[in-house]
Amino acid sequence: MTTATGHMDLLRLATAGSVDDGKSTLIGRLLLDSKAIFEDQLQAVEATSEAKGFDYTDLALLTDGLRSEREQGITIDVAYRYFATPKRKFIIADTPGHVQYTRNMVTGASTADLGLVLVDARQGLTEQSRRHAVLLSLLRVPHLVLAVNKMDLVDYAEDVFARIHDEFTQFATKLNIPDLEVIPISALQGDNVVTRSATMDWYGGPTLMHHLEHVHVASDRDLVDVRFPVQYVVRPKSQEHHDYRGYGGQVAGGVLKPGDEVIVLPSGMTTTIEGIDLFDREVAQAFPPMSVTIRLSDDLDVSRGDMIARVNNAPTPTQDVDAMVCWMTTTPLTVGRKLAVKHTTRAARALVKEVQYRLDVNSLHRDSEAGQLGLNEIGRVRLRTTTPLLVDPYSKNRTTGSFILIDEATGVTVGAGMING
Repeated sequence: MTTATGHMDLLRLATAGSVDDGKSTLIGRLLLDSKAIFEDQLQAVEATSEAKGFDYTDLALLTDGLRSEREQGITIDVAYRYFATPKRKFIIADTPGHVQYTRNMVTGASTADLGLVLVDARQGLTEQSRRHAVLLSLLRVPHLVLAVNKMDLVDYAEDVFARIHDEFTQFATKLNIPDLEVIPISALQGDNVVTRSATMDWYGGPTLMHHLEHVHVASDRDLVDVRFPVQYVVRPKSQEHHDYRGYGGQVAGGVLKPGDEVIVLPSGMTTTIEGIDLFDREVAQAFPPMSVTIRLSDDLDVSRGDMIARVNNAPTPTQDVDAMVCWMTTTPLTVGRKLAVKHTTRAARALVKEVQYRLDVNSLHRDSEAGQLGLNEIGRVRLRTTTPLLVDPYSKNRTTGSFILIDEATGVTVGAGMING
């Protein structure tokens, strides 16, 4: 599966599940069966194994990188793994299952194309399973897979799978999940992970790997609304490129082509695109998530934090931001607090005007009496910024619709926001 430019398609995948549902084992199985494990990794796992040779119960060691994770048998940090098959490249964000690491899961899932929620076939849906599905829905992850794991421990019973399938699909109707697939697997035994299970002949759907290789993600990106946040001004001033002036950044939305009429915000000056450069060549078009340098026909005053958009389709600058915020630190978010904001390539300062409600991510109940947000809590917040931000609703564009909040005194990221429409 290749893109129009001839590059192999990339799928960003975030895993989630309760403790001991087998996320790390599943990722280890995916890497092993797709031949994506390096020889030295395998030898390192074998060396830590008490038995000589590779023991399939040690699959989790391939992903649980922190010593504390291995000692406790849990995942704490977001572990990123990269691998490829002949059809597609993958980035897996293995996110923690514990409620106290909700912020880590939000970090891992915010850029994901697909969310993979694991449940233990013996336990069925848990409170954490539902919470993870709600978070993936809030983060607008467009594709969701529910993997019913440990089917080998329930004798591959079809009725056990059917019960979990029906319960989850009914719950998912309350959420914004455009695409849902439910797959019965055994990560330990390899059933329906990469190869089809002979013991679950009652299941007629795809294996997990087949689904991951073929799920269509290109149309999930906004190819209509042109958004190009300027990251830096490119002025080599070399003998070869004496008069070169370009604007580097990552395309956040739409398709840009030479000759297009564009507007630079917030100045409102209009011009046309003269050319689009990659590091080694000129290209005929640019689209998300390409990183390019854009040359403009006119010599305008453009700097970091500005945005290039279409003349009749540009974001409206605003200083009043209404957003869902995930709070990531022990000091609560309270009305009147001042924070730094980073939105795309633009920086500003913000005042918390109102905490409208705190969301219970298990029951979806909105607590309008809360008044503040504590560690790992999510709620609807109104901010007033010192300078206008060029925003879109998060439901429309996950890049221009999101921001982070930073404690000015420490420089620590304390919150992540998703802008409401």
